[in-house]
Amino acid sequence: MTTRLSRTAFLTLLLIAAMMGANHVAARFAFNDSVSVMTAVIFRSGITASIITGLLMSQRVKYSFSARHRLVLPAVGVLVAVQSYCLYSAVARLPVALALLAFNTYPLWTALWARVIYQHRAEPFVLRAMPVMLLGLALALDVSGAASGLGASAHWQQIGAGVAFAITAAATFALAMVITQHEIGDIDGRVRTAITLGTVTLLTSLLALFTDGWSLPVSATGWWGLAGLTIFYGTAFTLMFSLLPRLGVVGNSAIMNIEPVCALGLAWLLLGQTIAPVQVVGAFIVVGTVMVLGLRRR
Repeated sequence: MTTRLSRTAFLTLLLIAAMMGANHVAARFAFNDSVSVMTAVIFRSGITASIITGLLMSQRVKYSFSARHRLVLPAVGVLVAVQSYCLYSAVARLPVALALLAFNTYPLWTALWARVIYQHRAEPFVLRAMPVMLLGLALALDVSGAASGLGASAHWQQIGAGVAFAITAAATFALAMVITQHEIGDIDGRVRTAITLGTVTLLTSLLALFTDGWSLPVSATGWWGLAGLTIFYGTAFTLMFSLLPRLGVVGNSAIMNIEPVCALGLAWLLLGQTIAPVQVVGAFIVVGTVMVLGLRRR
């Protein structure tokens, strides 16, 4: 059963969605100024993990781990590290809104992983929603290349790598969600997030160290982008884990799936990124389908 949100909770969720969209737009400014994907992930994850750890310490949250927890937590951290790298890689290559729309197919991957790993059958409603979401994504991505005027082959040469990164991010994020729900769902969400983001920071830092993947901005614009992506992401997560529980709202409320719409507006306003009208229609189909899935009665 769904519950009615208070006005404060609703506005807070909208604010979080807007900040998550702004995080990716800011990231694009940073990437356009020579910042590497790994640098962005390190800044974003490291500072956010530090903030949440500080909250845990100030609130004196107690926790303990079983042997299974100690085994699964690092695995989830690895998956989220892959997801973070792939999603920012998609944002660096595609219009921001399209990268987020492709990533927003993760509910389909969630149903697939739950079936493959835990033999959970997807609800009939989810199965009926799948072709609708895929149709919307096909329109948003302009799979035929008609809206771009390039034709399918040339269009996919431009967007293929970015779409592959976004879909990989969706698949790994969904896998992390399914494993979290079934294996470590009994751990406090703040503790899980702090450990997961700490793991992401460690893995990405090691990878950057051994692959020369560290690259800082070369101008003030890039520094503002790097600061923006860190501040927006960190603030959104802090609100999710400190304010939303007090308002009686779970952090993954369906309302937050309007993030691509927020990113679409911000990317048009700040980056000059535009997409064809048919792609906008596809974007709203994807976002609408995900929101209906999240808001359905269970």
